[in-house]
Amino acid sequence: MNRPLTKQQQSVYDFIRERIADRGYGPTVREIAKHMEIRNPNGVMCHLRALEKKGMITRAANKSRAIKLTEPQSKVAGGSLPIAGSVLGGSCLPITNPSHPPYDLSGLASVGSSVYRVLDDSLVEVHVMAGDYLIVHPAQHVASGSLVVAAVAGSAYVRYWSIEAGRIRLSAVNGQSAPMIVDDASIIGVVATAIRSFATGPQA
Repeated sequence: MNRPLTKQQQSVYDFIRERIADRGYGPTVREIAKHMEIRNPNGVMCHLRALEKKGMITRAANKSRAIKLTEPQSKVAGGSLPIAGSVLGGSCLPITNPSHPPYDLSGLASVGSSVYRVLDDSLVEVHVMAGDYLIVHPAQHVASGSLVVAAVAGSAYVRYWSIEAGRIRLSAVNGQSAPMIVDDASIIGVVATAIRSFATGPQA
């Protein structure tokens, strides 16, 4: 296990990460020195060598912008989301494999978004099939008829949300199951889109 970063090393690393996320390539030693208010470039080189030794960055010789992070670019850019659970029969199930890698969704993610894997054809009426990924954006209030992930009595469901006579109506997507009429439910998020993966099928 790598040793933890010192405060100065963390500051240098955060600046490198910020520049790569903003413009796609790392800063020069001079830019780091200016940001950190370090007069002697050798001080920056000491921090870079320490970060490299701890496995946080890599550097190529004789190149001015040769600093790269060892973490995936998609993660640096905020383009990956953790798998929050699975969908089976319209119900949301806790993920059983906590080590499952995040799903790369560069350009689709918003802060707090999550991904659910669809395991069957219970959502086929909205053209979502087994093996697809639901992209769920956080929301507290949605328009009537929105497709949401809703929490009811400790369980979560993919349902159409509406209010009828002061009660919450959660209608199943497939139209075959009876709607859930409840007094108390919360919105985990609104289903924003679905991603179809043709390379692999559904995973349990």
